[in-house]
Amino acid sequence: MNTSGFFVTGDPMIYGADVSIVLVSVAIIFYLTYFKKWGWLWREWITTVDHKKIGIMYLIASLLMLFRGGVDAVLMRLQLAMPDNKFLASQHYNEIFTTHGTIMILFMAMPFMFALFNMVVPLQIGARDVAYPFLNAVSFWLFFIGAMLFNISFVIGGSASAGWLSYPPLSENQFSPGPGQNFWIWGIQISGIGSLATGINFVVTILKMRTPSMRLRDMPLFTWSVLSSSIAILGVFPILTVSLAMLTIDRLLGGHFFTMDAGGNPMMWINLIWMWGHPEVYIVVLPAFGVFSEIVATFSRKRIFGYSSMVFSMIAISVVSYFTWAHHFFTMGAGADVNIVFAIATMIIAIPTGVKVFNWLFTMFRGRIRVTQPLLWFNAFIPTFLVGGATGVMLAAAPADYQYHNSYFLIAHFHQVLIGGVVFGYLAGLYYWWPKLFGFKLNDRLGKWAFWLWQIGFYVTFMPQYALGFMGMTRRIYTYNQTMGWDMGWAPLNLISTIGAFLMGIGFIFQVWQILYSIKYGERDTTGDAWDGRTLEWSIPSPPPVYNFAILPNVKGRDAWWYHKEEVKAGTFKQEPVKYEAIHMPKNTGVPFIMSVFWFIAGFGFTFEWIWMGIAGLIGVAVTLFVRSFQYDTDYYIPVDEVIGTEKALGRYISVGKNA
Repeated sequence: MNTSGFFVTGDPMIYGADVSIVLVSVAIIFYLTYFKKWGWLWREWITTVDHKKIGIMYLIASLLMLFRGGVDAVLMRLQLAMPDNKFLASQHYNEIFTTHGTIMILFMAMPFMFALFNMVVPLQIGARDVAYPFLNAVSFWLFFIGAMLFNISFVIGGSASAGWLSYPPLSENQFSPGPGQNFWIWGIQISGIGSLATGINFVVTILKMRTPSMRLRDMPLFTWSVLSSSIAILGVFPILTVSLAMLTIDRLLGGHFFTMDAGGNPMMWINLIWMWGHPEVYIVVLPAFGVFSEIVATFSRKRIFGYSSMVFSMIAISVVSYFTWAHHFFTMGAGADVNIVFAIATMIIAIPTGVKVFNWLFTMFRGRIRVTQPLLWFNAFIPTFLVGGATGVMLAAAPADYQYHNSYFLIAHFHQVLIGGVVFGYLAGLYYWWPKLFGFKLNDRLGKWAFWLWQIGFYVTFMPQYALGFMGMTRRIYTYNQTMGWDMGWAPLNLISTIGAFLMGIGFIFQVWQILYSIKYGERDTTGDAWDGRTLEWSIPSPPPVYNFAILPNVKGRDAWWYHKEEVKAGTFKQEPVKYEAIHMPKNTGVPFIMSVFWFIAGFGFTFEWIWMGIAGLIGVAVTLFVRSFQYDTDYYIPVDEVIGTEKALGRYISVGKNA
């Protein structure tokens, strides 16, 4: 494979990717042109500031990235399935290894998380939008443009190959010349700025935009998990931004922050990247814990057990996560005193996680349990995450880590936690809140096929990797010889692991089929309360109107919607006088999208070290910010007659009181 020119050449898979990109692009352009959808795309989606539509765009992007990262995983497993395999060249394997990790964490898990943030949080707290709708749109487009910049690298310029955390000196110019590593830096840098903005937005939204009657102790646990995750984002994403800026200075301007020349130190990068990287794991798993809390309470038809301890444990995880990063280099000779501190911190963080598991199980105890698609994913999560947590405690013991650290045991543990916790949790949330956003449920039969293929494939893939780690197979390995393959027993276990990866891929295909089938044939939700839910999002129609709530809800405690329904059943509910008013909403704007295009130009220019293009892009970003600062007509009011008309059409109009 040749990456010395502008286009990547010499590999049949790359040529196939080129053809696929051209065909898909032509098909999209033809569809939009033939059906005259360009105006609709611009008005309804590209310029939208509606948090629900932004959430849907995040969701679509994350599922596409799950496909891309999954293909990378299957290619790696094919390469390792047999000894002395020549399926991938070593450089191509390293590039796929690097892009797989980066995509799955930053371009799949993060947008999936932000999709759930946007789709659910304002509805759960009785808000009509997020605190900063314009910034929310900027956040999405920066993520999307960063992801696109990163993903074009495998056909233009060549992908990064220094690993998904790009340790120097391997990521410096001496060992990673060319644009590949720059694509990695600028794709993550641009999307990371958007992630930081999202964290700011949701901290302010949760603290300041709740319906006036909702106290902090009345908030649903998913909202608490989002707040905990967002607080962690505010603490660690600036570290990522600064670290990437320093690496850019090394590569672009001849700096020596992370090289031994002129006094630099690569260990500084390793400390900085893990000061971001390990809290990042908790950033993405905390919302999954919130998802499971909502699902368990709803499908057990019980109030969550130990609400206060659940809240405390999530906040504790977000705080203690700052003090665990050095366990990633127990083997680097930091000394016994340092290792002891970080080993204890790593073990301590398992305690609040265990608290949540027991609380979920106690919630289910003697509950009236309904086994639905969302609850299936929770049931799968419990044993998977327990194994992941137990192996994590094994790795937290510094002496034992010397044996496990550079082996496939660590690979199995990492995927056990990230897939079993994050992916299972987000898929559970997808199934749970899908009817709210789209107005129909996903097909149950196809969903169960997908579920079991995922579960069987998961264990077939990763259980053999624990054994491979004990048998001496090191991580980041590209190939192994016949002696290791057959005499040491690596080959059969690697082949089994590869079969499991294909099963998981087939499970994902079933999920795509499930979504496409359900669009036409899925059970429609006409009540707005598809699961007999407990929180405020189930009190409004599915899909929700643009303003979410015509009348801001009056919250009397936790599980506000559940207790409202109980009052109605008991005949004790008394309707308060209703006064419909014009609703203040933000206007759509194209500035976030245009700004992101300039960011793409800047990132592309600096990637190829075309300084003129990079500076031109940054000037464009500055111009869009300047233009925005002089935009005063940024909002509007939905007239009261239109609000009443919408409520009547939805069958929700309450003719009590006098309207303004």
